[in-house]
Amino acid sequence: PRRRCPNPTMASPPPPSGAGGPEPPLQYSLLLQHLVGEQRRPRAWDPAALGGIPSPPKSEEQKVVERAMESCAFKAALACVGGFVLGGAFGVFTAGIDTNVGFDPKDPYRTPTAKEVLKDMGQRGISYAKNFAIVGAMFSCTECMVESYRGKSDWKNSVISGCITGGAIGFRAGLKAGVIGCGGFAAFSAAIDYYLR
Repeated sequence: PRRRCPNPTMASPPPPSGAGGPEPPLQYSLLLQHLVGEQRRPRAWDPAALGGIPSPPKSEEQKVVERAMESCAFKAALACVGGFVLGGAFGVFTAGIDTNVGFDPKDPYRTPTAKEVLKDMGQRGISYAKNFAIVGAMFSCTECMVESYRGKSDWKNSVISGCITGGAIGFRAGLKAGVIGCGGFAAFSAAIDYYLR
């Protein structure tokens, strides 16, 4: 009988993994480390790579408007208007629950009319609105200036501007009142900033 020659491809041993031979197959555990393990490299999120909508370049008018809205004067004006509205509402509310609104000290037994009550509520609302507007404008302008000077946006800006604003308001009643106002307003600003962040 004729003898068969063995198939050289089936009988040959696997090639060595030396410097001149091909690389051995990658193990499954090493592959998992690169896919989900500690050696995985996070991919940077790039919306443009996924076909995002390109934004058109900004015109000079838009840049001017953005710079104006980010200025300290605009922020102070916005805080002034917001403080005026909030202070007016707070003044009307406190006048509405006050039992002495429309009270005449010359005639304590006389019941005040609706016109007198509304007049007192309006006066108190205007007074509160002015005070809140001044405090809001001072705080916002001071915070913007401190942030521009420091070049950082953190809780220290609120504390510093709160101390300056409270000290300036309380300093009219003396040095002690200014120190108390500085500390109290700084603590209040820090608490509000911590709550909002």
